[in-house]
Amino acid sequence: MRRRDLVLLTDHSSTEGSRDVLATAVRTLTGRAPVDLDARHFMDGGSGRIEPADGPDGLRLTVDGQTVTAETVIVYEIPPHRRRAFADCQRQLRAYGARSLGTDPEAWRAATEKDRTVARFARDGVPQMPSVVLSRPSPGVAAEAFQRLGGDVWARPCVGMGGEDVFHVTTRTRLDAVARHYAEAGVDWLIARDARNFLPDGRRHQYRVVVLRGTVVRAVEHVQADPDAPCNECRGAVSTLLEVDELPDGLAKSAVFAAESLGLELAGVDLAAESGGVVFEVNVHPAFGQRALEQVALPYVAAHLTP
Repeated sequence: MRRRDLVLLTDHSSTEGSRDVLATAVRTLTGRAPVDLDARHFMDGGSGRIEPADGPDGLRLTVDGQTVTAETVIVYEIPPHRRRAFADCQRQLRAYGARSLGTDPEAWRAATEKDRTVARFARDGVPQMPSVVLSRPSPGVAAEAFQRLGGDVWARPCVGMGGEDVFHVTTRTRLDAVARHYAEAGVDWLIARDARNFLPDGRRHQYRVVVLRGTVVRAVEHVQADPDAPCNECRGAVSTLLEVDELPDGLAKSAVFAAESLGLELAGVDLAAESGGVVFEVNVHPAFGQRALEQVALPYVAAHLTP
């Protein structure tokens, strides 16, 4: 029987660095390097093809004259703005029986598009801050929503990453400027009431909890000195790795609940202990960091290798 390869399918234009960590995890667990394919070839309009393999199991992936026969396809590092274009590939992987945790485009969409996240959380009772989705609103509509949420909100695009284009809004003047910004970008956005997630010294803080198949595998606290900036490392927040049992009571359970609500087997859940333990958002492909090989990459790859 022909040996089947393990494929690592990522967007090679991404500079996040998760691909290298996952390749190390594959080599550690299997003793072999994965076949590293660029996911962009398998997005809408790409030259990649997926077909069933000869025999009872597996599939063939072909790109640029290279054909790989595989059973396991590890999907990661697909940027939010490209996930819709990748959805048909996910459906084909599932249809041809790929062993993969990355073949559910509806779960990805529910997490990636924040308006859908808000609706899913409301349906399932996942705790979140009151939010209003806005699509090119008139100044009056935006102002009414702003006042209804208490005049202290966070604005974010419905699709984004890394805290980019996220703003703390406390005045009408700021609201109008933010609305113009999103209108010029041509994107839908939402505003959510501030969770008042402050430490006693006035710094913002929140948690990133990584969930894999219903189990918390990683916990990180983010602390942001600028109360008007997002709690992202790329925006200046300082991250501290925690033991899972160091999380405030109830947060691990809330993180698992949020991942299940969206249908994700792997999820990086951002949440706060304040305001009732609210969930801010859920990341399909949480960025790797300190001890990520041990805590996330190895368990994630292992989950693909276990029937």
